[in-house]
Amino acid sequence: MKDFPIIFENDEILVINKPCGTPVQGGKGIAHPLDEELSARLGYRIHLVHRLDKETSGLLIVAKNPAAASKWTTLIGTKEVKKEYMCVCCGEVICNGKPSRKGKLVSKVEAHGRVQDAELFFDVVKSVEAEIPETESRVKLNLVHIVLGTGRMHQIRIQMAKNGAPLAADDQHGNFKLNKLLRKLGIKKLQLACVRLTIPVNGKEKVLQVDLPEHFYKFSD
Repeated sequence: MKDFPIIFENDEILVINKPCGTPVQGGKGIAHPLDEELSARLGYRIHLVHRLDKETSGLLIVAKNPAAASKWTTLIGTKEVKKEYMCVCCGEVICNGKPSRKGKLVSKVEAHGRVQDAELFFDVVKSVEAEIPETESRVKLNLVHIVLGTGRMHQIRIQMAKNGAPLAADDQHGNFKLNKLLRKLGIKKLQLACVRLTIPVNGKEKVLQVDLPEHFYKFSD
């Protein structure tokens, strides 16, 4: 059974640190999903209130009962919960027609069979020109902090790719040819993690935070 570190717990919810490669929800052909594994570990059924992609790691809220699930689903939908991510992208983010280190991306993405408006805020934290071993190629890698304005399926991955900065090791929306080269740098897993959540607890904002996962590319200080 996989380990799901519990970062926060009260009478209504658990906030866990989901590892990369773990599907959140079970279904046909899905082995060892978080909802089933965590329920078995705890001895009671947990209820999902939002999702992270299988390859995305980081903070995830689950509810202890249906009433709490309904409440926290509403809180997330009304932006009472603030989600912040870190990612490693390839190339410069094109914002308002020019390379930018900070800004807002607004576009449309297809989610749940519908085309929906999507918004995110990005801020480049670190940059490096990495030389690909055994080749003459170099790639610009950026460590980027992202705050979601909306919560759409694969939103970060789609919007960053559309704006010239695909996420490293994204084999669905990224640069497939470049991803093969990045493996020579040790980048083999999707470089995206939810590292910070701000949630309402007893009338106050509570901030929960985790370190970058081990599989993230190591930027020199």
